[in-house]
Amino acid sequence: MSSFALFRLPYEQQHTLIKQTSDAVLEVGSLSELSDCSGFVVAPFAPSASLPILVIRPDIISHEPVWDDICDMPQTASPSVANDPRTDYHIDFSNFHARLQCGDFSKLVLSRSIFIPADSDVRPVDLYRRACERYPRMMICLVSTPQSGMWLAATPEILLSGGQQQWRTVALAGTMPFSEDVRWSDKNIQEQRYVATYITEQLEQFTADFRETGPRTIRAGHLAHLRSDFDFTLYNNKAVGELIQALHPTPAVCGLPKQQAFQFILHNEHHDRNYYSGFMGPLHVGEATNLFVTLRCMQLFTNGYRLYAGGGILTDSQEEQEWQETEIKLDTMRRVIETE
Repeated sequence: MSSFALFRLPYEQQHTLIKQTSDAVLEVGSLSELSDCSGFVVAPFAPSASLPILVIRPDIISHEPVWDDICDMPQTASPSVANDPRTDYHIDFSNFHARLQCGDFSKLVLSRSIFIPADSDVRPVDLYRRACERYPRMMICLVSTPQSGMWLAATPEILLSGGQQQWRTVALAGTMPFSEDVRWSDKNIQEQRYVATYITEQLEQFTADFRETGPRTIRAGHLAHLRSDFDFTLYNNKAVGELIQALHPTPAVCGLPKQQAFQFILHNEHHDRNYYSGFMGPLHVGEATNLFVTLRCMQLFTNGYRLYAGGGILTDSQEEQEWQETEIKLDTMRRVIETE
């Protein structure tokens, strides 16, 4: 099948299929160039020649997709990884935490991935539908291009949404198992505040007309997060690409100071983030934009699934607690893979 994106926005029932029927998927040189694009965007954490920013052209837009015609499993097998993931995480955490303690960074986000072999002939569209049923509060997306491969994501974090002059972004950070009486630790509150302050500083470069509400506790499947909403007016839509470039990657997936943290992560994490912690979504499609950070995601292969998760590290972070946080985040996709 040609390149496509099948998605459902949070709290909605409608599914949308965007399909490109001919030619190669557009590779965009920089995030700022997205202002002039229309289609479904698939962007990595760190754009490069091998991991380009992609825009699937909306040759076909359907709100009544024929499920049996969506796609088969990709024909690419996952590369093998010989290292022990717990050992790798220990090394990375020690390295990241040491740099926090000596004051080089105020926050760093450490991520990891795991591979789960496929043990059934389940179709990707069935995994997508299962994710939609399990996670009505999240944006669910199944996307496939020759450059990116096939990905399934269930994410609660808006990078940028809106249209015309009215827009929204969020500061989402802090993670705990969901309960009706979540009590947030100082570490989680501080982590979320870092993100909110960063977003405020970026928005001030583009508009004086914005309002922050929150933080409040929101539910994302079996997890709870702290979220602040930023509603703002953007009078020049030609600045959308520059705003995306200013926001991505936020401290929720990177760290502070941003550029130094970004380079540190690229050089020191044991795994390649690929399209995890990038963003996906429709851009200027039907005059609406809904870009979401690619969290709680997995890449699909002929022989299984590679799942990704990460967490924010501060000076008072404890390794075992942070490891367990990534475990419960990985459960979001594990529960989609599991059969009833």
